[in-house]
Amino acid sequence: MAETTQTRTAAVPPTRATTLTLLFFLTTAAVLAHGYHPFVEDAEIYVPGIKKALNPGLYPFNDGFFASHARLTLFPNVMAWSVRITHLPLEWILLVWHFACIFVLLAGCWKLGRTCFGTVRAAWGGAALVAALLTIPVAGTALYLMDQYVNPRSFSTAASVWIVLAVARRKYLQAAVLILLVAMVHPLMAGFVLAFAALLIGARRMQQALSLQPFALALLPIALFPPVTGAYRQVLESHSYFFPLRWAWYEWLGMFGPLLILWWLGRVAHRRKLVLMERLCFTSIVFGLLFLLIGLMVTIPPQFARLAELQPLRSLLLIYVLLFVISGGLLAEHVLQAKLWRWLVFVPLGAGMFYAQRQLFPATPHLEWPGRRTGNQWVEAFLWIRGNTPVDAYFALDPEHMRLPGEDQHGFRAIAERSMLADRVKDSGAVTMFPALAQAWLEQVSSMQGWKDFGMEDFARLHHQYGVDWVVLQQPGVTGMECPYENAALRVCRIPDTPPVPSSQ
Repeated sequence: MAETTQTRTAAVPPTRATTLTLLFFLTTAAVLAHGYHPFVEDAEIYVPGIKKALNPGLYPFNDGFFASHARLTLFPNVMAWSVRITHLPLEWILLVWHFACIFVLLAGCWKLGRTCFGTVRAAWGGAALVAALLTIPVAGTALYLMDQYVNPRSFSTAASVWIVLAVARRKYLQAAVLILLVAMVHPLMAGFVLAFAALLIGARRMQQALSLQPFALALLPIALFPPVTGAYRQVLESHSYFFPLRWAWYEWLGMFGPLLILWWLGRVAHRRKLVLMERLCFTSIVFGLLFLLIGLMVTIPPQFARLAELQPLRSLLLIYVLLFVISGGLLAEHVLQAKLWRWLVFVPLGAGMFYAQRQLFPATPHLEWPGRRTGNQWVEAFLWIRGNTPVDAYFALDPEHMRLPGEDQHGFRAIAERSMLADRVKDSGAVTMFPALAQAWLEQVSSMQGWKDFGMEDFARLHHQYGVDWVVLQQPGVTGMECPYENAALRVCRIPDTPPVPSSQ
């Protein structure tokens, strides 16, 4: 039966200009509610790749922890090309692309909601719910629907909704082109949406996918993945969310809760003859259970440990988006309806997410606009380093610095534009994807064990072992070091060029 039979025409179809204008304001509201932090968390991995593309002289040491990602995606090139074409500063380019990705995501949610329900009201309900919950965590993945900064997932998430929509409308060539574009930006996430599209197309192809999956899994460890080293296993063990059997109860709730809700929504869709909505619900359930099975298969047997880097449970990201689009549409159709005051329900939702973001970044302004002084002591120190130290300066910081109070997970390389010894936070994440980095990572973080008790001899050892010539220390620092910059929280100090420290043995 053609899906168009379920479509109902809205009483007063909005003009395209009106719809785009309202989506623009909805996107603006989403950014204001969820915040903007261009150099936090995974931006520490992606932004240095952009900056090195713009200035190859940056990061002459230890760049493998971000360059490995950069080589597998066109994301840094797209950002660098945008800077060169527009002649705008990178900070503005990052903001424009962040806004654009959210806009495209919400536009796709609006279109998908209208296609599922056939009404403009449902379209706005789905888009508004996604906008209100943009930074909600996705269970067991360490991901949000959309981060507070632009990165390859911003592109893949926004495109995924349009791919699902294209497949639902049988525009397979359009879907194929979009999948190819996503693969050039985020190959891993492209694999998930490709699998979802295959399941959505039809039951016969779904059965083929299910029957071939175990065979493919049996070959992957042999064909693609070398043995697991001790250093790499240590990194994997520090990322418990890779392993479903180590999840907390609320993560399991975040896994099965959406699937149960989608099962109920599918029954509602069946009763109301909403064919596309029913298919999306059914496909999402099969998709989620399939990748849960794969996640268990690749994380329980020790010999499959290398497959954990594929993170099968990232499939939940697409499931969450579709769940909110469908739930928002149903909410709009049967609860909010045409009563404007009921639509204010999205205000407390957005306020709750705003509060959560303020707890996540308490020492940083909610919106880190380009050129704005943040007042964050760590960011101020990193900015001083960028403007007052040589480009080939090599720094060491507390390997846990991104987790320290007041740091708010700001990336040193992303802001300071200087080389740094590996840390335990973001660089360990890079190692999970690129195991060849594991031994170097383990050696570097081990060399900084006991950082808080380091003295001049320890810094001299780092200098002669790795060539490190600068350190960032928390106050009061170490007596006797030359520190040309300090603020209330930090000191930036130069390591003197002393002879090697004699062995105590």
